[in-house]
Amino acid sequence: MKIRLTLFLIITLAVVTGCRRRATEPANARTEMALIPGGTFLMGTDHGLAVEGPAHSVRLKPFLIDKYPVTVAQFADFVAATGYRTTAERLGWSGVFDLRAGRWQRVAGADWLHPDGPASAARLDEPVTQVSWDDAAAYAAWAHKRLPTEAEFEYAARGGLQAKAYAWGDDWRPGGKYMANCWQGDFPALNTAEDGFSGRAPVGSYPANGYGLYDMTGNIWEWCADWFEAAYYQKRPCDNPAGPVCGQERVIRGGSWLCSFNYCQGFRVAARNQAAPDTGVNNLGFRCAADIPSSAQ
Repeated sequence: MKIRLTLFLIITLAVVTGCRRRATEPANARTEMALIPGGTFLMGTDHGLAVEGPAHSVRLKPFLIDKYPVTVAQFADFVAATGYRTTAERLGWSGVFDLRAGRWQRVAGADWLHPDGPASAARLDEPVTQVSWDDAAAYAAWAHKRLPTEAEFEYAARGGLQAKAYAWGDDWRPGGKYMANCWQGDFPALNTAEDGFSGRAPVGSYPANGYGLYDMTGNIWEWCADWFEAAYYQKRPCDNPAGPVCGQERVIRGGSWLCSFNYCQGFRVAARNQAAPDTGVNNLGFRCAADIPSSAQ
């Protein structure tokens, strides 16, 4: 088993680096980022969970954000260049939602290359998961980027729309078409996979939002830079909020393939959640953001 896993890693890295990029060159260069214009928007909602309100006005300066979540292939570039070992790899286990058992389980050998357990193999074009907040921050620093703030994530996810339920509007299935990868059926007993996926989908499998961003809701939850505080919105932070100065958990945004109407409904654009920084699970990843140089503004 150890030999097979080693060979899998070697083959994976060979495929990813076969295009002969320099080992120190991030795969998702800034040309694959979208420029999000500065502006004011209504953040949060008065019609959701208590931690999602009150809705309040927030003003943001322009910023850049990845068009897609970071993929397994891109994370493999990072590992090949730096020799980085993730939290899950160092611990020797991580969290996996077992579809057959219908519950979360601690699984030895689950990591970013084997997100559903040691016998699984991550596809190169799917979003990387089983990465902790520290892992995501380390990748972002290597790529000369950063993690998006919670406010930036919601603003970007809205795609220029104001006070809509979803990243594409208020109609869950416009024209009968699924717009995000989520759970269809009664969670966790039945997943009909009507949208074509019973787990993680390749990035970009669904239409982009108004800012040209993919998978801002559904598919995987994504790490944000902020510490989580349930009552943070009560303070109504206005200009470029960056979250509390300290905390126990970090904000995660966007929902995932496990979200359903009878469960967390994390695919709502105002939905917010949290996780301990060392968390690794098979429905949580990240994308990066970056500041715009003052000379370019």
